[in-house]
Amino acid sequence: MQTAEKTALITGITGQDGSYLAELLLAKGYTVHGVVRRTSNLLRSRIEHLRQNSDSSRIVLHYSDLSDGTTLRRIFARARPAEIYHLAGQSHVGLSFQIPESTCEEVAMATLRLLEIARDQTQPVRCYHASSSEIFGSGSAMPQTEETPLRPVSPYGCAKAFATQMSRIYRQSYGLFVCNGILYNHESPRRGENFVTRKIARSAARIARGLDNELVLGNLAGRRDWGHAQDYVEAMWLMLQHDVPDDYVVATGETHSVQAFVEAAFAVVELPWQKFVKRSAAFDRPADPALLVGSAEKIRRTLGWKPRRSFSDLVREMVQAELDSLSNPRPPGGG
Repeated sequence: MQTAEKTALITGITGQDGSYLAELLLAKGYTVHGVVRRTSNLLRSRIEHLRQNSDSSRIVLHYSDLSDGTTLRRIFARARPAEIYHLAGQSHVGLSFQIPESTCEEVAMATLRLLEIARDQTQPVRCYHASSSEIFGSGSAMPQTEETPLRPVSPYGCAKAFATQMSRIYRQSYGLFVCNGILYNHESPRRGENFVTRKIARSAARIARGLDNELVLGNLAGRRDWGHAQDYVEAMWLMLQHDVPDDYVVATGETHSVQAFVEAAFAVVELPWQKFVKRSAAFDRPADPALLVGSAEKIRRTLGWKPRRSFSDLVREMVQAELDSLSNPRPPGGG
């Protein structure tokens, strides 16, 4: 579906979600501006196919850092975006226990900085903030909804809770059009290699090809509400097309254990997972959230969104992508 030409600004455009969102927006006729760090110049494989296949004037990258308010303001002045999608920031929950200060700076304060810049724009601007199910932490309700109290149990979750609440304050106090997308776990072949789902898919493929002989994981009983990133970026876009800004849980409403992901991955390569998977407490988090499973009833009812891809489809796609990359080595993320 095409839309009237618009300009969008994406922070975190080189990441999993940013690359899929850029694809979606370009297909809808947008001009897309992306904020990238200098250090990400070697990590653009997820969007390189877009830069090669699109009119260079329709995808524009800007160097900046989320801590550099002056440069961010200059990017806003140049791009004059109608829509802002704030996806950037340290996004690994386990890592946030090791680097809590930088996590809070990148996730919490960077969001506040962008809200201030958006508030100062003379032209109307619609903002999407990438919140997370981790804000619920030890959730008091199951499934969680937009009204579930915030009880984070990790530095990452706490930083996201701050950013989520601040977004609500700017919406209520200043009339800023800002939506919180409370996204549950969403994966794809473009997921970073330090995430457990990518680690499992990659190991299953490598073991099948005789390149590795074991996979070491932490808690196999941990359960997650896993969806597909391509489905979830469509939800982001829908939020900013609605007349009224609001918060939405984006989830499948189903949970699967890490072990179930392992079983499904090794089933793709027709190997017995028990023979290759080892357990190590070294991968356990200091604190794990309660069972996080989301109710996407509100976004289904209001915006007509629902996930299109199943859990088994997701796992098969991720493992197949790893097998393909071993057969035809190339930077991950294209296509």
